[in-house]
Amino acid sequence: MERTISAMIGKGSVNHNTRAFTAKNVDKNRSADNVEFCQEDIKQVYHKLFDEARERYNAKQKRKDRMIDNYYEKIRRGKQEKLFHEVIFQIGNKDDMNAKNEDGLLAKRILTEFMDEFQARNPNLYVFSAHLHMDEETPHLHIDFVPYITGSKRGLDTRVSLKSALAAEGFTGGTRGATELNQWIASEKQELATVMERYGVEWLQKGTHEKHLSVLEFEKKERAREVAVLDSQKQEISSVVLQLGEAVSVKKQELQNVTIEKELAEEAIQKANEERTIAQQEKEVLLAGNQNLRMENTRLESRKDRLRMENHDLKQKQLQLQTDNEELEQRNDSLKSDNQVLRQKYNDLQQNNVQLEKQQNELKSHIEQMVQSEQLLQRDVRKYDEAPEWQLPEPGAFASAKSFRDKVVMPFVNKLKSSIKNLTIQCVRLKEEVIQLRKEKKRLSDDVEFCKGKIKNMSDRTELLQEKADDLERVKRYAGAEQIDTIIRKVKEQERTEQQIRRYDKSYGTR
Repeated sequence: MERTISAMIGKGSVNHNTRAFTAKNVDKNRSADNVEFCQEDIKQVYHKLFDEARERYNAKQKRKDRMIDNYYEKIRRGKQEKLFHEVIFQIGNKDDMNAKNEDGLLAKRILTEFMDEFQARNPNLYVFSAHLHMDEETPHLHIDFVPYITGSKRGLDTRVSLKSALAAEGFTGGTRGATELNQWIASEKQELATVMERYGVEWLQKGTHEKHLSVLEFEKKERAREVAVLDSQKQEISSVVLQLGEAVSVKKQELQNVTIEKELAEEAIQKANEERTIAQQEKEVLLAGNQNLRMENTRLESRKDRLRMENHDLKQKQLQLQTDNEELEQRNDSLKSDNQVLRQKYNDLQQNNVQLEKQQNELKSHIEQMVQSEQLLQRDVRKYDEAPEWQLPEPGAFASAKSFRDKVVMPFVNKLKSSIKNLTIQCVRLKEEVIQLRKEKKRLSDDVEFCKGKIKNMSDRTELLQEKADDLERVKRYAGAEQIDTIIRKVKEQERTEQQIRRYDKSYGTR
């Protein structure tokens, strides 16, 4: 199978390539079979390729008018280079490679493989848009690229240049017909032919001649070659005419789009007038709503004032609560101090109670001794009634009364008087001791009752202190432990500050 290869320079209609609009020669039902290899915004491509080089270039400039603000706009307005270039590749024609049959699908596979290798083969041609069209008569490939070079000594070190980009890939200009672009296109056609060979398709090159022919045969062959060249040129012209037809269709479509846009604009104006009338009505509604909003705003302002007053009252309550909390803290500290004093007094009373119990035990022991003394006394009294030495003897038969009185009665009476005197003294002393002991016992009983009362009062006061401590805990839970701790810390810091001020004033006053 032999097929021709066509390579043409396109006008670069990205909207046509992407089917942003549809020309008359396009079958919309087959547009889904098209292949989009890539599609980038060319302005973003220029930023990506040239912004860093532009910044380096501007950094070297001393005159502001030589700086480049937008490299895309500079190339677009300039005449030396184009923003981008387009090349179109096609295999065969509508008769032998029609997009509607199997040959068209074969062309699609070949062109797809050719496109997959294109960017790697041409590193200085940045492809930003590539589309394979299957919705026209013959499959063909549109490739849009930005040619650029790096390491340039003139202008930007990375800049747009088709000639230099092709030269960097080894295509140098020769004769007038063998320009860098023509050499590159011939090379790409050869690359496409190589891909075609992998699919069993040979490149049909019209216009070649064989050696060792007679003059007549050579002339015939030469005429045939010229005819073939003319056919090729005709085909290329037809392809160009087709492309021009596509461009005309594009322009017609653009004109149609402009007409449609004009109609849409008129409709938009009419719609705008209607919307203006509606807007006027809505404005009246909004004015009424605005009045309502003013009234609502007045009501909200009143509510805001009321809330502000309530907030002020809450702050006053908070300040009062903080004051009460400070008083509670002071009372708590005072209660803690009183509690410590009461505990000390309680311990002292406990010790006094122990001493009183000890004295009471001693008093009991003393009373027992007195009881024992009374028992001894009673025993001694019985001794006077029973003991022989305290019995008055009977007078003898020959004893005179005076002798009996002087020798027996008077010594016995004197002894008896002495004993009675001693007993009387001892009784008086014991009575006094009993009275003293009774007084001491009463005093001790009174002390015990006093201590018991003190202990009861201390117990009641301890319960009161505990209740106040519980009240303080309740306040902490209500107001927040952290807030209470913060208030206590601030009060303590204020007290320390006041104490330091007093010390300072006192120290300053003594000087």
